[in-house]
Amino acid sequence: MEFPTLDEADVKGKTVLVRIDINSPIDPRTGEILDDTRIRECAPTIRELANKGAKVVLLAHQGRPGDADFTTLERHAKKLSAALGLDVRYVPFVMGPTVVGTIHLMRPGEIVMLENIRFHAEEGLNRPPEEQAHTHLVRGLAGLAQIYVNDAFAAVHRSSPSLVGFSQQLPTFAGRVMERELKGLSRALSPERQCVYVLGGAKVDDSLKIVDNVLSKGIADLVLTGGLVGQTFLSAAGRDIGVANLRLLLDRGYQGQIENAKELLARHGGRIKMPVDVVVDDRGQPKELTVERLPTELVICDIGSRTIGDYSSTIEGAKTVVANGPLGVFENAAFAKGTFEVLKAMARSQAFTIIGGGHLVAAAQAAGVAAQMKHVSTGGGACISFLSGETLPVVETLVRAKRGGKV
Repeated sequence: MEFPTLDEADVKGKTVLVRIDINSPIDPRTGEILDDTRIRECAPTIRELANKGAKVVLLAHQGRPGDADFTTLERHAKKLSAALGLDVRYVPFVMGPTVVGTIHLMRPGEIVMLENIRFHAEEGLNRPPEEQAHTHLVRGLAGLAQIYVNDAFAAVHRSSPSLVGFSQQLPTFAGRVMERELKGLSRALSPERQCVYVLGGAKVDDSLKIVDNVLSKGIADLVLTGGLVGQTFLSAAGRDIGVANLRLLLDRGYQGQIENAKELLARHGGRIKMPVDVVVDDRGQPKELTVERLPTELVICDIGSRTIGDYSSTIEGAKTVVANGPLGVFENAAFAKGTFEVLKAMARSQAFTIIGGGHLVAAAQAAGVAAQMKHVSTGGGACISFLSGETLPVVETLVRAKRGGKV
């Protein structure tokens, strides 16, 4: 996959529109930003542009209309200023005379952040790039700039005006977050062998899309499962996991996913590995059971020791390991062992290791091994869509920009 990067952009003295994704958890009572990870992640792109003499105009969103976290970007601008060590001027408008006047008066190296782009109604439209290019939003802002940089990887699966429209109007480049994510995750889909995927967590539907994609296309050699994903496959394989555990799957609407898992096992059974033992919650204490001892009325909260050993051995012998979602309820120390030990095996391995999803990234940080992973994706839904082989509108615009054509 080839796309234009900042190394190819001449930005000195030019006004550059930069779409970033700094959508952050917000305390609904105080409006305070609870986690500024995404804000810090985008700082290198912005600093580089400012240092090269660009006039940097930031476009970003926070929340959705009607949600508790739908708010202004004033606090985001302050957080970004602190992360950059540079002044970021907040402009409480998306368009209009104040925006026009502010941009016209900017000097090279200055940075402004416009208001939450979703305050503008057109941003809620989900349409093809050629249509988004003709929105008032895109036409109005494109006329104030000479270059567009997209660094909003976490939103690559969306097709809103600020994400795909400007590529029709302005020379377009990927920012450093976008570049790092696309290059890192591309190695998950064009891997060095042996390639192992480790899928857990509670989003069974998303994980099964990934399983289908990577096994049907021959991308992965093996898929190791845990969490609710592992329980879904156990149930699909005919294992009675117990009323309480089955109810948990059904209450989440996963009856259809059990059927999907049966189909995947029929097509790829030998390449999908399920837990051979589990850890249940016995009045707050961890208790191991082999799957032969199921069903159980106790809730399954982790993978067991034999499974940890099998999975760790497989991971340490692989060349590429991609993991998404924890293998148990790692937030509770009594049930963190499976997730932590598998992450530690990834850290020990010589493989190109990729982890994605907010919960697994948090687990890797808690286990002290996040820095030892070769690629850590914070894209959430975008990461899942990428690994599922879905068409990503923003990526399409970047690829076509590299070819010198419009979308």
